[in-house]
Amino acid sequence: MSEALSAIRWDAPRLHLLDQRGLPHQRSTVVCETWQQCANAIAQMVVRGAPAIAITAAYGMALAVRAGADRSVASAGLLAARPTAVNLRWALERLAGAPDPLVEAEAVEIHAEDIRINRALGAVGGPLLTGGVLTICNTGTLATGGYGTALGMVRHAHARGDGLHVYALETRPYLQGARLTAYECVTEAIPCTLITDGMAAAAMATGRVQSVVVGCDRVAANGDTANKIGTLQLAVLARHYGLPFYVAMPSSTLDRRCATGADIVIETRGPEEVRSVQGKPLAPHTVAVWNPAFDVTPAALVTGWVTEFGVWQPPFPTR
Repeated sequence: MSEALSAIRWDAPRLHLLDQRGLPHQRSTVVCETWQQCANAIAQMVVRGAPAIAITAAYGMALAVRAGADRSVASAGLLAARPTAVNLRWALERLAGAPDPLVEAEAVEIHAEDIRINRALGAVGGPLLTGGVLTICNTGTLATGGYGTALGMVRHAHARGDGLHVYALETRPYLQGARLTAYECVTEAIPCTLITDGMAAAAMATGRVQSVVVGCDRVAANGDTANKIGTLQLAVLARHYGLPFYVAMPSSTLDRRCATGADIVIETRGPEEVRSVQGKPLAPHTVAVWNPAFDVTPAALVTGWVTEFGVWQPPFPTR
């Protein structure tokens, strides 16, 4: 795994975040010294990806403790930064039980544990992938503590020499596929073709794609899966063309308190992300915009949920 792809570095009392907004052509680091700066980095998508924002929030709590801040206020502020990804809540609830002297060590462990989980998940899911693999958004090292979830499966399959080829959707409006997934694949010499979001059906219809693998931001108890906007249409297309549709799901992303996808809060972001591309105006300034960051794929469209423990089906086992 290339050091260039490392997104999060803890150097107490500072958290260093690779600013993913400028990638792949501009590399800069945002340094957080307060929990408020961590929350802002999450909200502004300096750091993104469900596991990565959970780790950032954990370090934010460590900074709050170092500063003697009110832990409940810090936790609430971090939780409000982005509402859809359940990993954020999971990390904060895990730290809530730790006394002040142990919070920093527990945050460090959450980070290290995420890398172990990703590698285990990759080993479970990698053998499922051969040939053309279609994916959306970014689910690799940049979205996690390291290695990746769906892209971790790809990384494991590539290391085995399974001859796979990634088809990366550009992922409008934030272009995580074009800017980040393509960057990770090029950096690690994983065969990759970048396509626009509207080309997914054509890629399947022409036989270029043999499977679809996506990440997830929250999975309900019944298996309904919230992930980057555009995921639902891929699941529908995969079903039509008879292709397996896998969700890479670290167990921390399963929300057993959430009964179905109807209970998942979907974040809606500002209109300028759609009216412009990388800050360059594209559409009329006054045109109305609907910009949900995620959609929910019904469990019936998912072939399997790949976890660090194995490939699961609902009702999910209790561990």
